[in-house]
Amino acid sequence: MKVQPIRIKDLKFDKNGLIPAIIQDYKSKEVLMVAYMNAESLCRTMKLGKTCFWSRSRKEYWVKGMTSGHFQFVKSVAYDCDLDALLIKVRQVGAACHTGNRSCFYRRLKK
Repeated sequence: MKVQPIRIKDLKFDKNGLIPAIIQDYKSKEVLMVAYMNAESLCRTMKLGKTCFWSRSRKEYWVKGMTSGHFQFVKSVAYDCDLDALLIKVRQVGAACHTGNRSCFYRRLKK
């Protein structure tokens, strides 16, 4: 099946102009975190080669690792079949979670 390339403007951003980005380690396939991007932060990510997100609470752009040194170097960016979510594979330096854990998904729900 031949996949047609798309442009950032073709993605389906929500009513706030955001799209969820699932961040995955490119080697281990471990899901590291989920954050949100708008069109500009996605453009910055593609240009920098490091993940850049939109902070919904602070209302500002942030490059992962800029303060901690725990950068995420982008290996690939994929989008889902509905064009409303991103899967970004990265080479993670240090912890992905602000708690110091490698992944933000270190806790489990009880039955």
